[in-house]
Amino acid sequence: MAATLLAIKYETGKLEILDQLLLPESCKYIPINNVQDAWHAIHEMKVRGAPAIAIVGCLSLAVELRKSEDLPSKDKLHHYVEEKLKYLVTSRPTAVNMQLAAEACIKLASDLISDETVQTSGAKEAILKHLEAMLDNDIADNLAIGNFGAQDIVEKTGKTSVRILTHCNTGSLATAGYGTALGVIRSLHKTGSLNHVYCTETRPYNQGSRLTAFELVYEKMPATLICDNMAAAAMRQFKIDAVIVGADRVAANGDTANKIGTYQLAVLAKSHNILFYVAAPFSSIDFEIQSGSLIPIEERPHSEMTHTGSIRTAAAGINCWNPGFDVTPAELITGGIVTEKSVYKADQLVRSA
Repeated sequence: MAATLLAIKYETGKLEILDQLLLPESCKYIPINNVQDAWHAIHEMKVRGAPAIAIVGCLSLAVELRKSEDLPSKDKLHHYVEEKLKYLVTSRPTAVNMQLAAEACIKLASDLISDETVQTSGAKEAILKHLEAMLDNDIADNLAIGNFGAQDIVEKTGKTSVRILTHCNTGSLATAGYGTALGVIRSLHKTGSLNHVYCTETRPYNQGSRLTAFELVYEKMPATLICDNMAAAAMRQFKIDAVIVGADRVAANGDTANKIGTYQLAVLAKSHNILFYVAAPFSSIDFEIQSGSLIPIEERPHSEMTHTGSIRTAAAGINCWNPGFDVTPAELITGGIVTEKSVYKADQLVRSA
């Protein structure tokens, strides 16, 4: 873990994040002093990745709670927590982790209200303990995801050295410090089972070329960057063994919302008879949504497509369509969904697992 980048730094009551808008040119940590700071950092994609969004959101509430002294009753505490968390959920609505984290914390606050043995100060400490545990829990979950995924890929390919293609950024910069899909790749590298990894640039926001490539170089993994429209050619040319991506939300039937461009990679993988995996914490599975058609898809600003930095690169006046995510049908996820609990067939998810 020592060589891994940290996107989130937290000490009791003090939160800093690595501003990912500045990568790879510079590494600068910025303070998050309150929930409003976190909302803007998430919305502006200074921090991104479904797990990291939830962690930063919840830790920003912990920062505020540690500063607050005007919560004289458990009812006021509950109202305060609920209002702040529901506001954070609106920052990026496709990623389910923030929503589920908010629901869990609001339920805890509600339970504490009904427990007459708990005073207001005790309820506040219980909520803080819950929020601040998320960082360590996420790292433990990611390590388990990495190990399960690496073992499954080696077993299903029957190879001791594999070539992997990945999309967007799912590493330390998207989580608490190890990664989901990139965590699986890390685990393959750690065990000597990674021959090479190919990462897409991930247009239009270039998370692959700016962030994933940065992590791969940082950790000295054998890696090559490709443009998004080179994926099919790369699959054939380099004999890719598996594609592994992350997830912002998984529906109950296994349909998965992830960064735009994931769906086409799954179609290409099927055409080339390549295993296709999704890696995500179990909390990314939304059993309240039955299929991917019901997952809300965020639309991003048109300027991400029409400009590179401040320079316009598209014809002025052209209409744009810029969804941040697409949905991959469960039947295309041939390798499985890798969680911290196990690797599941995409169409066989069980709520109580």
